[in-house]
Amino acid sequence: MSTQQARSKPWWRTLLTPGWVITAILVATFSYFAFTFLAPWQLGKNEALEERNEHIVEAFEHDPVPIDTVLSTDGTIDPDREWTRVLATGHYLDTAEHPEVLLRLRPVDRTPAFQVLTPFALESGQTIVVNRGWVPAQESTKVPTIDAPPTTEVTITAMMRLDEGAHPREPMQDQGYQMVHSIHPPQVAELTGTDLASPYLQLAGGEPGVLNPIPLPQLETGNHLSYGLQWILFGILAPAGLFYFLFAETRERRRFAREQQELARAAAAPAESGAPAEAGDVAGTELDSAAAEASAAHAERPAASAEPEPARAVASRSRYGHTRRNPWAQAYDRQQDRTR
Repeated sequence: MSTQQARSKPWWRTLLTPGWVITAILVATFSYFAFTFLAPWQLGKNEALEERNEHIVEAFEHDPVPIDTVLSTDGTIDPDREWTRVLATGHYLDTAEHPEVLLRLRPVDRTPAFQVLTPFALESGQTIVVNRGWVPAQESTKVPTIDAPPTTEVTITAMMRLDEGAHPREPMQDQGYQMVHSIHPPQVAELTGTDLASPYLQLAGGEPGVLNPIPLPQLETGNHLSYGLQWILFGILAPAGLFYFLFAETRERRRFAREQQELARAAAAPAESGAPAEAGDVAGTELDSAAAEASAAHAERPAASAEPEPARAVASRSRYGHTRRNPWAQAYDRQQDRTR
Protein backbone atom coordinates (compact mmCIF):
# COMPACT_ATOMS: atom_id res chain seq x y z
CA MET A 1 0.00 0.00 0.00
CA SER A 2 1.49 3.39 -0.96
CA THR A 3 1.98 6.32 1.39
CA GLN A 4 -0.77 8.28 -0.36
CA GLN A 5 -3.20 5.38 0.08
CA ALA A 6 -2.27 5.10 3.77
CA ARG A 7 -2.92 8.82 4.21
CA SER A 8 -6.31 8.63 2.55
CA LYS A 9 -7.36 5.57 4.61
CA PRO A 10 -9.73 6.52 7.48
CA TRP A 11 -8.04 6.38 10.88
CA TRP A 12 -10.61 4.02 12.31
CA ARG A 13 -9.97 1.47 9.56
CA THR A 14 -6.46 0.90 10.93
CA LEU A 15 -7.92 -0.13 14.30
CA LEU A 16 -10.23 -2.84 12.94
CA THR A 17 -8.01 -5.64 14.18
CA PRO A 18 -9.15 -8.70 16.17
CA GLY A 19 -7.40 -7.46 19.29
CA TRP A 20 -9.06 -4.05 19.33
CA VAL A 21 -12.47 -5.44 18.35
CA ILE A 22 -12.45 -8.05 21.13
CA THR A 23 -11.28 -5.46 23.66
CA ALA A 24 -14.07 -3.08 22.64
CA ILE A 25 -16.69 -5.84 23.00
CA LEU A 26 -15.43 -6.81 26.46
CA VAL A 27 -15.36 -3.19 27.64
CA ALA A 28 -18.86 -2.53 26.31
CA THR A 29 -20.19 -5.69 28.00
CA PHE A 30 -18.57 -4.80 31.30
CA SER A 31 -19.92 -1.24 31.25
CA TYR A 32 -23.40 -2.48 30.35
CA PHE A 33 -23.52 -4.85 33.33
CA ALA A 34 -21.94 -2.26 35.62
CA PHE A 35 -24.69 0.26 34.82
CA THR A 36 -27.67 -2.09 34.52
CA PHE A 37 -26.97 -4.77 37.14
CA LEU A 38 -24.01 -4.30 39.48
CA ALA A 39 -24.53 -0.66 40.43
CA PRO A 40 -28.35 -0.93 40.80
CA TRP A 41 -27.89 -4.11 42.85
CA GLN A 42 -25.70 -2.37 45.44
CA LEU A 43 -27.64 0.90 45.39
CA GLY A 44 -30.91 -1.03 45.78
CA LYS A 45 -29.57 -2.85 48.85
CA ASN A 46 -28.47 0.47 50.31
CA GLU A 47 -31.90 1.98 49.71
CA ALA A 48 -33.67 -1.03 51.26
CA LEU A 49 -31.50 -0.83 54.37
CA GLU A 50 -32.14 2.90 54.69
CA GLU A 51 -35.90 2.31 54.51
CA ARG A 52 -35.67 -0.48 57.08
CA ASN A 53 -33.72 1.73 59.46
CA GLU A 54 -36.25 4.53 59.05
CA HIS A 55 -39.12 2.14 59.84
CA ILE A 56 -37.37 0.81 62.96
CA VAL A 57 -36.61 4.30 64.25
CA GLU A 58 -40.18 5.39 63.55
CA ALA A 59 -41.57 2.31 65.32
CA PHE A 60 -39.83 3.22 68.56
CA GLU A 61 -40.83 6.86 68.28
CA HIS A 62 -44.51 5.84 68.65
CA ASP A 63 -46.39 3.66 71.10
CA PRO A 64 -47.59 0.20 69.99
CA VAL A 65 -50.89 0.26 68.11
CA PRO A 66 -53.65 -2.38 68.01
CA ILE A 67 -52.91 -5.03 65.46
CA ASP A 68 -56.21 -4.60 63.64
CA THR A 69 -55.13 -1.07 62.62
CA VAL A 70 -52.22 -2.59 60.69
CA LEU A 71 -53.45 -6.06 59.68
CA SER A 72 -56.26 -5.98 57.12
CA THR A 73 -59.19 -8.36 57.14
CA ASP A 74 -57.68 -10.37 54.32
CA GLY A 75 -54.55 -11.01 56.39
CA THR A 76 -52.14 -8.64 54.61
CA ILE A 77 -50.32 -5.43 55.56
CA ASP A 78 -48.92 -2.43 53.73
CA PRO A 79 -45.18 -3.07 53.16
CA ASP A 80 -44.46 0.40 54.56
CA ARG A 81 -45.88 -0.71 57.90
CA GLU A 82 -43.27 -3.38 58.46
CA TRP A 83 -41.49 -3.06 61.83
CA THR A 84 -44.56 -1.36 63.33
CA ARG A 85 -45.01 -2.29 66.98
CA VAL A 86 -48.44 -3.75 67.60
CA LEU A 87 -50.54 -5.05 70.49
CA ALA A 88 -52.15 -8.43 69.87
CA THR A 89 -54.63 -10.13 72.19
CA GLY A 90 -55.37 -13.85 71.86
CA HIS A 91 -53.80 -17.18 72.73
CA TYR A 92 -51.17 -19.55 71.45
CA LEU A 93 -52.53 -22.66 69.80
CA ASP A 94 -52.07 -25.97 71.57
CA THR A 95 -48.73 -27.36 70.42
CA ALA A 96 -50.07 -30.91 70.70
CA GLU A 97 -52.67 -30.27 68.01
CA HIS A 98 -50.68 -27.68 66.06
CA PRO A 99 -46.99 -28.45 66.54
CA GLU A 100 -44.47 -25.64 66.49
CA VAL A 101 -42.17 -25.23 63.51
CA LEU A 102 -38.46 -24.48 63.83
CA LEU A 103 -36.45 -22.15 61.61
CA ARG A 104 -33.42 -24.35 61.13
CA LEU A 105 -29.94 -23.20 62.19
CA ARG A 106 -30.14 -19.49 61.42
CA PRO A 107 -27.26 -17.94 63.40
CA VAL A 108 -28.04 -15.29 66.00
CA ASP A 109 -25.06 -13.25 67.14
CA ARG A 110 -22.83 -15.82 65.38
CA THR A 111 -24.38 -18.65 67.40
CA PRO A 112 -26.08 -21.59 65.63
CA ALA A 113 -29.71 -21.36 66.69
CA PHE A 114 -33.23 -22.60 66.12
CA GLN A 115 -36.02 -20.00 65.98
CA VAL A 116 -39.43 -21.15 67.23
CA LEU A 117 -42.54 -20.35 65.16
CA THR A 118 -45.88 -20.77 66.98
CA PRO A 119 -49.42 -20.05 65.65
CA PHE A 120 -51.30 -17.40 67.65
CA ALA A 121 -55.09 -17.00 67.46
CA LEU A 122 -56.22 -13.35 67.60
CA GLU A 123 -59.45 -12.32 69.25
CA SER A 124 -60.59 -11.10 65.82
CA GLY A 125 -60.65 -14.73 64.65
CA GLN A 126 -57.53 -14.49 62.49
CA THR A 127 -54.44 -16.58 63.17
CA ILE A 128 -50.90 -15.31 62.78
CA VAL A 129 -47.55 -17.00 63.33
CA VAL A 130 -45.39 -15.62 66.14
CA ASN A 131 -41.61 -15.89 66.21
CA ARG A 132 -41.12 -16.53 69.92
CA GLY A 133 -37.35 -16.12 69.72
CA TRP A 134 -34.39 -18.45 69.50
CA VAL A 135 -32.68 -21.24 71.39
CA PRO A 136 -29.01 -22.16 70.93
CA ALA A 137 -28.28 -25.42 69.17
CA GLN A 138 -26.59 -28.10 71.19
CA GLU A 139 -23.49 -29.62 69.61
CA SER A 140 -24.12 -27.32 66.64
CA THR A 141 -27.11 -29.26 65.25
CA LYS A 142 -29.18 -30.74 68.10
CA VAL A 143 -32.45 -29.16 69.27
CA PRO A 144 -32.50 -28.34 72.99
CA THR A 145 -35.54 -28.48 75.25
CA ILE A 146 -37.99 -25.75 74.28
CA ASP A 147 -40.37 -24.23 76.83
CA ALA A 148 -44.01 -24.40 75.80
CA PRO A 149 -45.96 -21.16 75.42
CA PRO A 150 -48.86 -20.26 77.72
CA THR A 151 -52.26 -21.53 76.64
CA THR A 152 -54.30 -18.82 78.33
CA GLU A 153 -55.36 -15.59 76.70
CA VAL A 154 -52.58 -13.02 76.70
CA THR A 155 -51.74 -9.64 75.20
CA ILE A 156 -48.36 -9.46 73.52
CA THR A 157 -46.28 -6.64 72.07
CA ALA A 158 -44.49 -7.55 68.88
CA MET A 159 -43.15 -6.09 65.67
CA MET A 160 -44.96 -6.70 62.41
CA ARG A 161 -42.76 -8.45 59.85
CA LEU A 162 -43.25 -9.29 56.18
CA ASP A 163 -43.17 -12.76 54.64
CA GLU A 164 -39.59 -13.77 53.79
CA GLY A 165 -40.72 -15.88 50.87
CA ALA A 166 -40.32 -19.58 50.18
CA HIS A 167 -36.83 -21.05 50.45
CA PRO A 168 -35.54 -23.24 47.58
CA ARG A 169 -34.96 -26.08 50.03
CA GLU A 170 -38.01 -28.02 51.09
CA PRO A 171 -39.08 -28.34 54.77
CA MET A 172 -37.67 -31.31 56.63
CA GLN A 173 -38.55 -33.50 59.59
CA ASP A 174 -35.73 -33.78 62.10
CA GLN A 175 -35.53 -34.68 65.80
CA GLY A 176 -39.32 -34.71 66.11
CA TYR A 177 -39.81 -31.20 64.68
CA GLN A 178 -40.87 -29.79 61.33
CA MET A 179 -38.09 -27.48 60.16
CA VAL A 180 -38.07 -24.76 57.53
CA HIS A 181 -35.30 -22.60 56.08
CA SER A 182 -37.22 -19.31 55.86
CA ILE A 183 -40.21 -17.74 57.59
CA HIS A 184 -42.90 -18.23 54.95
CA PRO A 185 -46.35 -18.23 56.67
CA PRO A 186 -48.14 -20.20 53.91
CA GLN A 187 -45.54 -22.96 54.33
CA VAL A 188 -45.86 -22.86 58.12
CA ALA A 189 -49.66 -22.99 57.76
CA GLU A 190 -49.39 -26.16 55.71
CA LEU A 191 -47.15 -27.80 58.30
CA THR A 192 -49.29 -26.79 61.30
CA GLY A 193 -52.69 -27.31 59.70
CA THR A 194 -53.84 -23.73 60.23
CA ASP A 195 -54.90 -20.77 58.11
CA LEU A 196 -52.33 -18.04 58.77
CA ALA A 197 -52.10 -14.38 57.80
CA SER A 198 -49.34 -13.49 55.36
CA PRO A 199 -47.13 -11.45 57.75
CA TYR A 200 -45.79 -12.69 61.07
CA LEU A 201 -45.03 -11.22 64.50
CA GLN A 202 -41.56 -10.95 66.02
CA LEU A 203 -42.03 -11.11 69.79
CA ALA A 204 -40.34 -8.49 71.94
CA GLY A 205 -38.38 -9.25 75.10
CA GLY A 206 -40.31 -9.74 78.35
CA GLU A 207 -43.54 -10.76 76.60
CA PRO A 208 -45.56 -13.90 77.37
CA GLY A 209 -44.12 -16.96 75.64
CA VAL A 210 -40.84 -15.29 74.62
CA LEU A 211 -37.64 -17.36 74.63
CA ASN A 212 -34.50 -15.43 73.70
CA PRO A 213 -35.80 -12.39 71.77
CA ILE A 214 -34.47 -11.81 68.27
CA PRO A 215 -32.13 -8.79 68.43
CA LEU A 216 -32.95 -5.81 66.27
CA PRO A 217 -30.67 -5.27 63.27
CA GLN A 218 -27.95 -2.68 63.43
CA LEU A 219 -29.06 0.70 62.13
CA GLU A 220 -26.41 0.93 59.45
CA THR A 221 -26.25 0.52 55.70
CA GLY A 222 -22.77 -0.93 55.34
CA ASN A 223 -20.69 -0.27 52.24
CA HIS A 224 -23.41 -0.79 49.65
CA LEU A 225 -23.54 2.88 48.65
CA SER A 226 -19.79 3.10 48.08
CA TYR A 227 -19.84 -0.20 46.17
CA GLY A 228 -22.62 1.08 43.93
CA LEU A 229 -20.74 4.30 43.20
CA GLN A 230 -17.58 2.31 42.49
CA TRP A 231 -19.39 0.20 39.89
CA ILE A 232 -20.64 3.38 38.22
CA LEU A 233 -17.10 4.77 38.22
CA PHE A 234 -15.71 1.53 36.78
CA GLY A 235 -18.38 1.61 34.08
CA ILE A 236 -17.19 5.09 33.08
CA LEU A 237 -13.45 4.48 33.36
CA ALA A 238 -13.46 1.30 31.26
CA PRO A 239 -14.60 2.96 27.98
CA ALA A 240 -12.61 6.10 28.83
CA GLY A 241 -9.46 4.00 29.11
CA LEU A 242 -10.27 2.26 25.83
CA PHE A 243 -10.68 5.60 24.03
CA TYR A 244 -7.41 6.84 25.50
CA PHE A 245 -5.48 3.84 24.18
CA LEU A 246 -7.22 4.16 20.82
CA PHE A 247 -6.14 7.80 20.64
CA ALA A 248 -2.58 6.89 21.62
CA GLU A 249 -2.48 4.15 18.98
CA THR A 250 -3.81 6.50 16.30
CA ARG A 251 -1.31 9.21 17.24
CA GLU A 252 1.56 6.72 17.09
CA ARG A 253 0.46 5.46 13.67
CA ARG A 254 0.28 9.02 12.30
CA ARG A 255 3.71 9.85 13.70
CA PHE A 256 5.14 6.73 12.08
CA ALA A 257 3.53 7.66 8.75
CA ARG A 258 5.06 11.17 8.88
CA GLU A 259 8.50 9.73 9.59
CA GLN A 260 8.19 7.38 6.64
CA GLN A 261 7.24 10.29 4.36
CA GLU A 262 10.20 12.37 5.54
CA LEU A 263 12.58 9.46 4.96
CA ALA A 264 11.16 8.95 1.47
CA ARG A 265 11.64 12.64 0.58
CA ALA A 266 15.18 12.65 1.97
CA ALA A 267 16.07 9.59 -0.12
CA ALA A 268 14.54 11.06 -3.30
CA ALA A 269 16.35 14.46 -3.13
CA PRO A 270 19.99 13.23 -3.74
CA ALA A 271 18.83 10.87 -6.48
CA GLU A 272 17.36 13.80 -8.44
CA SER A 273 20.15 16.44 -8.01
CA GLY A 274 23.35 14.59 -7.13
CA ALA A 275 24.05 12.13 -10.05
CA PRO A 276 26.66 14.30 -12.03
CA ALA A 277 28.46 15.18 -8.86
CA GLU A 278 28.89 11.54 -8.05
CA ALA A 279 30.44 10.84 -11.50
CA GLY A 280 32.93 13.70 -11.04
CA ASP A 281 33.78 12.44 -7.62
CA VAL A 282 34.51 8.99 -9.04
CA ALA A 283 36.84 10.41 -11.73
CA GLY A 284 38.70 12.54 -9.22
CA THR A 285 39.09 9.57 -6.96
CA GLU A 286 40.55 7.47 -9.76
CA LEU A 287 43.01 10.27 -10.66
CA ASP A 288 44.19 10.63 -7.11
CA SER A 289 44.57 6.87 -6.81
CA ALA A 290 46.69 6.60 -9.98
CA ALA A 291 48.89 9.49 -8.92
CA ALA A 292 49.40 7.91 -5.55
CA GLU A 293 50.38 4.59 -7.14
CA ALA A 294 52.90 6.28 -9.43
CA SER A 295 54.37 8.26 -6.58
CA ALA A 296 54.73 5.11 -4.49
CA ALA A 297 56.41 3.24 -7.35
CA HIS A 298 58.84 6.12 -7.91
CA ALA A 299 59.72 6.28 -4.26
CA GLU A 300 60.59 2.56 -4.17
CA ARG A 301 63.30 2.85 -6.86
CA PRO A 302 67.00 2.61 -5.79
CA ALA A 303 68.69 5.84 -4.88
CA ALA A 304 71.49 5.32 -7.50
CA SER A 305 69.11 5.32 -10.41
CA ALA A 306 66.74 7.87 -8.97
CA GLU A 307 68.97 10.84 -9.92
CA PRO A 308 69.57 10.16 -13.65
CA GLU A 309 66.10 8.67 -14.21
CA PRO A 310 64.31 11.96 -14.70
CA ALA A 311 66.77 13.09 -17.37
CA ARG A 312 66.56 9.82 -19.23
CA ALA A 313 62.82 9.71 -18.88
CA VAL A 314 62.49 13.26 -20.19
CA ALA A 315 64.84 12.56 -23.14
CA SER A 316 63.05 9.34 -23.93
CA ARG A 317 59.66 10.98 -23.83
CA SER A 318 60.98 13.89 -25.94
CA ARG A 319 62.28 11.51 -28.62
CA TYR A 320 59.80 8.63 -28.56
CA GLY A 321 56.82 10.12 -26.75
CA HIS A 322 54.96 8.68 -23.78
CA THR A 323 55.07 4.94 -23.36
CA ARG A 324 52.51 4.83 -20.50
CA ARG A 325 49.10 3.82 -21.64
CA ASN A 326 47.42 4.90 -18.41
CA PRO A 327 46.35 8.52 -18.94
CA TRP A 328 46.48 9.15 -15.21
CA ALA A 329 50.07 7.98 -15.11
CA GLN A 330 50.86 10.24 -18.10
CA ALA A 331 49.38 13.17 -16.24
CA TYR A 332 51.55 12.33 -13.29
CA ASP A 333 54.66 12.27 -15.50
CA ARG A 334 53.84 15.68 -16.91
CA GLN A 335 53.39 17.02 -13.43
CA GLN A 336 56.78 15.61 -12.41
CA ASP A 337 58.47 17.19 -15.47
CA ARG A 338 57.13 20.63 -14.59
CA THR A 339 58.44 20.42 -11.06
CA ARG A 340 62.02 19.63 -12.10
